[in-house]
Amino acid sequence: MNAYGSEIYRQTQVTTVDKGRLIIILYEGAIRFIREAIKAQETGDIPTKASSINRAMDIITELNQSLNMQEGGDIALNLRRIYKFWNDHLLKAKVSRDGQGLADVESMMVSLAQAWQVVCQDPEASKVTPKESPAVASSVPARTM
Repeated sequence: MNAYGSEIYRQTQVTTVDKGRLIIILYEGAIRFIREAIKAQETGDIPTKASSINRAMDIITELNQSLNMQEGGDIALNLRRIYKFWNDHLLKAKVSRDGQGLADVESMMVSLAQAWQVVCQDPEASKVTPKESPAVASSVPARTM
């Protein structure tokens, strides 16, 4: 499949999935970008590291903005705190040479993505997923360093 066909397929897949699955897709995207940043850190590729961290932070910001704070109760409040923690740690990792912050966020994000997968298999999941679907990861503009 050519690049254009792959992009159309991905866009169609994202626009037709349920909200819970879209959240999981966003988590997977953020995890992928954090892993890219870890590799870039190891090779000394600072521009790629910064770009990858920015993309992960943009996804986390989108996840944060999609929270339903009125109906989400403690779950939404705790997720907001986690997202802020992640963004703070990613920002610190962006300016430091220590890759531990990246690894810590990646580990926590993988755990939470797995929890979302379990929740989304439950028919009651619609009660905790956002009312409005978060934007697609690729539609979030990349930040500048």
